[in-house]
Order: sequence, then C-alpha cells, then structure tokens
Amino acid sequence: MTTTTMNPRVALVTGGNRGLGLATARSLGRKGVSVVIGARDAERSHQAVLGLRSAGVWASAVPLDVDDEESIRAAGERIRREHGRLDIMVNNAGILPEATATHATDPLDPELFARTFRTNVLGAVGVTQAVLPLLTRSERGRIVNVSSRMGSLSDQLDPASPYHSLVVPAYQASKAALNGLTVALAKKLADTPIKVNSVCPGWVQTDLGGPENRAAAPTPADEAADVVVRAALLDDDGPSGSFFDAAGPVPW
Repeated sequence: MTTTTMNPRVALVTGGNRGLGLATARSLGRKGVSVVIGARDAERSHQAVLGLRSAGVWASAVPLDVDDEESIRAAGERIRREHGRLDIMVNNAGILPEATATHATDPLDPELFARTFRTNVLGAVGVTQAVLPLLTRSERGRIVNVSSRMGSLSDQLDPASPYHSLVVPAYQASKAALNGLTVALAKKLADTPIKVNSVCPGWVQTDLGGPENRAAAPTPADEAADVVVRAALLDDDGPSGSFFDAAGPVPW
C-alpha cells in the first residue's frame, strides 16, 4: 500500500458502481486508497461496495445524481462529515445517448445535446465545485476528468484516427468541453498542490454505448482503468492541464 492504514487517501468516483468507474475504484482501493462510490442506483452501489470490501478494499457509497444539484450538495456534505477531506476526484459519470438513438434522430437534436451536456459537463462542474473545498485540504489533491479521444478536435480531423468516421456531435462536443474545463481548472489551481488532467481510457467494454458496445470494444474495464489511476496518483512533479491516454499525450 502507498498510504498508511491509519490515514489513507480518499477518492470519490462518480458512476463508480459499474463499468470503468467500478474498475477504477477497485484499482485505487488495491493501492490503499479509501474509495467512495457516487451513483444513483442505491442497490447496485451497495452490491459494488460489498464486492470491493470482500476484496479488501476500503469502500463506501454516497447517493449521487450528477444531474441533481441537491444530490451533489448532499454528497459533498456527507464526504466532509465522514472523511473531513478529499484527495482524489474522478469525474467518470457520463452518457452517450446518441449511440442508442434511432437512425431517424436529428444529429443536431437540441434535446440530445442538453441531456449529454447536463451529465458529461455540468455534472462534472457541479460535483467538482461541491468538493473543491475538501480537495484544498489535501496535500496532494487530484482531479481526473474521464474524457475521450472523440473530444479531441485534432483527432476528429485526422483521417488516420480510428474514430474519424464516428459522428456523435453531442458526445464529442461534451468531451471537448470537459477538456476545456480541465485546462481552465489547471490554470486556476496552478498555485495549489491540486493537479487537474483529462484522460482517455480508450474504447472500453462497458454499457456506455449499449450492449453492442460491450461486445465490440477491445479493452476490458480493468485494463482501461490503469490510465485513470495513473492520473489519480500522480507524483508531485507530474503534469497538470494535460490530456493523455495509455500511450501518452493526446492532442487537444
């Protein structure tokens, strides 16, 4: 373990009850971090926590709907009350409704954009704002925004990119906006110990894009979580305001 058993680092992982979020929580826990799962589904969160604890991970759960301001506020207050600080914030919760929409759906459907941005961008903004006072109490605060190469404008314009043919405007724009938040927060917090980075976990075997995505994706969630955990546990001389995946830097 990288921390003492008396005073482990504390991490909040949104959408941590399944998929990439749960894999990230498990990996962090195995490295001695006390993990708080934030998710809407209370029963699934409970089962996830039981599974983590049976594997020797210090885990708990807080009800957290990133689309709901009161839920965010209550989750932040509960973490303050139970832990007193937060060391790692992983903004993992995200949606991709375009993947399961009908072919007749307008690619510029304002409702799809509103739903996607509400979760993928405003959710991350709201949760980060709620826990930022707790992160400032940490000696090594880390904010990890789980993004995607599909949020890279350079990558979208690169014919050699494996994602070049994909056109999911709401999702792509939301991840580009999340990357913008990473840069802005990194500059805002430059004089603090807090580091802020975006990571791309790759094409992961999760339910984000529906059952077909899980079947087609090449990367298991446990493997994809490695880059998230790397950003969460960066040393003090690590980067801030960066965007990277398992292979290295990703162009904005």
